Amino acid sequence: MASTNAFKLRCSIPGHEMDVRGLAAAAFPEGAFVSVSRDRTGKVWVPNSSPDKGFTEMHCMSGHSNYVSCVCMIAPTDTYPQGLIATGGHDNKICVFKLDQPQPLFTLEGHKDTVCALSSGKFGTLLSGSWDTTAKVWLNEKCMMTLQGHTAAVWAVVILPEQGLMLTGSADKTIKLWKAGRCERTYTGHEGYVRGLAVISNTEFFSCSNDSSIRRWHVTGECLQVYHSHTDYIYSLAVFPNCQDFVSTGEDRTLRIWRQGECSQTIRLPALSVWCCCILPNGDIAVGASDGVIRVFTQAEDRIASVEDLQAFEEELSKATIDPKTGTLGDIKLEDLPGREHLLEPGNRDGQTRLIKDGQKAEAYQWSVSDARWVKIGDVVEGSNQQTSKSVMYEGKEYDFVFTIEVNEGGPSMKLPYNLSEDPWLTAHNFLQKNDLSPMFLDQVANFIIENTKGHVVGPAQPTVADPFTGSGRYIPGAGLNPSAPVGVADPFTGGGAYSSAALRQIATNIYFPKTDGVTFDQANTTQIIDIVFPVLDIMRLAVRHPQVNESLCGEAEGVQLCNHLLSLMRPEGRPANQMLALRTLCNCFSGRHGRALLMAQRETVLSRAADLATVNNKNIHIALATLVLNYAGCLHSQPDLEAKAQCLSVASRALETVQDKEAVFRLLVSLGTTVASDQTAQDLARSLGVNSQISKYSSVSDPSKLAECCQLVLKELQ
Repeated sequence: MASTNAFKLRCSIPGHEMDVRGLAAAAFPEGAFVSVSRDRTGKVWVPNSSPDKGFTEMHCMSGHSNYVSCVCMIAPTDTYPQGLIATGGHDNKICVFKLDQPQPLFTLEGHKDTVCALSSGKFGTLLSGSWDTTAKVWLNEKCMMTLQGHTAAVWAVVILPEQGLMLTGSADKTIKLWKAGRCERTYTGHEGYVRGLAVISNTEFFSCSNDSSIRRWHVTGECLQVYHSHTDYIYSLAVFPNCQDFVSTGEDRTLRIWRQGECSQTIRLPALSVWCCCILPNGDIAVGASDGVIRVFTQAEDRIASVEDLQAFEEELSKATIDPKTGTLGDIKLEDLPGREHLLEPGNRDGQTRLIKDGQKAEAYQWSVSDARWVKIGDVVEGSNQQTSKSVMYEGKEYDFVFTIEVNEGGPSMKLPYNLSEDPWLTAHNFLQKNDLSPMFLDQVANFIIENTKGHVVGPAQPTVADPFTGSGRYIPGAGLNPSAPVGVADPFTGGGAYSSAALRQIATNIYFPKTDGVTFDQANTTQIIDIVFPVLDIMRLAVRHPQVNESLCGEAEGVQLCNHLLSLMRPEGRPANQMLALRTLCNCFSGRHGRALLMAQRETVLSRAADLATVNNKNIHIALATLVLNYAGCLHSQPDLEAKAQCLSVASRALETVQDKEAVFRLLVSLGTTVASDQTAQDLARSLGVNSQISKYSSVSDPSKLAECCQLVLKELQ
């Protein structure tokens, strides 16, 4: 198939009534892609065999009650061989569709504000970003973990090929790298909101920003290159299969193609904002814009649009109007502009812009290297009445308007953000509550909004919008399986009984997990107690195993106070002896009913603090940490709390990165096995975190043999 060096229009698809905000190439049918729009719909497009080389709408998806902001494809599985489509919207929801059904297969709820970014990974993992400043990891219709750390809206998310690594980009101008739910690194350098991320390889990625720059990063934190060519906000990126060249789109009305680190081609579109792009399997580029049109560009000569269609596209572009105040042309004095003869001189680079005077008007032209000529891209009209689609950013979020309100003359002014899809009365009510203003101003503020948004419409009907301050409720997972644990076998933790690996092979029984009874530290070195700053801690650790002491120390009255005191001793900068004893005391609390109840109630805080001690170079601390994780895994084994299991998997996975002691590693393996045993969702999450590759090195360890045997059993569970 012959191909040209430059991309040219293949077809224009007037597919939506409003802005096209997201595009994604589909795995099926061949050559298909999906678009989503502010008109609250998503559409699947398939290539047709007509002479116009265009696409046909396969079906229209509905399910959102407000704008649809983003879309991604979930890879095919045995259950869904054609893959799934995930869409996120301003109704705070994620809808998941089959390719051949217009209604959602299921809906994911949990974000408290607009879902503006989605990315899918292996084993059906889905990562979402939201204006609520968080990202969430979803698996099997459930939220497995919430990534918290950004201070403003999370505009971009992506899952790296290296299992367990995730990236988020935010309006706080930073990018964060996450592994197993923990922020491992923060990348700084952009001077504006981070709007897009794209994967290059296991170790590199691109980012784009409102600062009109694109950056290439190594996961270690080094910024490898900064690319400049865009003249306004950059909204999206897509990488070609060669993992080097890429495309970008932005508020400067352009699609730019980058080759070998340079902008090799600039395609200007007759729309105010070019919101999104994706690269189709055949190498064509699809872009979505604020005029509701999807345009596909190709290098293949047999797919290039007809001469008539190319001329129509160029004619449409030439009729555009450019307001220099909102563009990037600067101050223009008509009398200083050169005449049409200026276009006889060739341009220096593709996309170069040149202004000329034609009578009493100014015209803008762009140099096309492929055509070796200047192409008109619009008339420069001072104070154009054309409504801009460029949303106003306020506190990291996107709004149609941000008004300045002065309720009291001479008093401080306040900002009132507003989207056309919102109820002006509800917006006014929330504004008054937020600023502690009297309800008597409700009519005044609401009428101000109505009066100042007259003539601006967003669609055929105004949707009902959920209260952005309350959002949706917390998701409560469904029930799981409750298998019985094997009994009557030797305990590999205490060495009780004559343990024999040969015997294990003969009876083919898993004696390692699930382990549901608590593991405790029962012995004490009395000579060492005297030398420790808090000798009572070691005594408490032993005493808490007694039922009455356990009830007294861990009951409702004293339990939280005890837990907080132990956590204060576990700070990373603390003394190792006290860190170890605090961990051991927590482990021994599991021996009683009241202790288990206390620690399950404090699980999130306890495991988060304990996980920080994995970096302390002390094998006794590592063993105690591993035991704590194991005891939690045991308590959760028969429970349907997937968020808690996800935290156990996360802490165990992170600990395995630094822990070297074999006994600690063994206990972490048992905790993994106990967490995933007979729980398909937990198994899928462990796979997505890369646990298989992380632990496989222990499958061949000969001493102690229990390490390899347990590892092999865990790997078998994760097959």
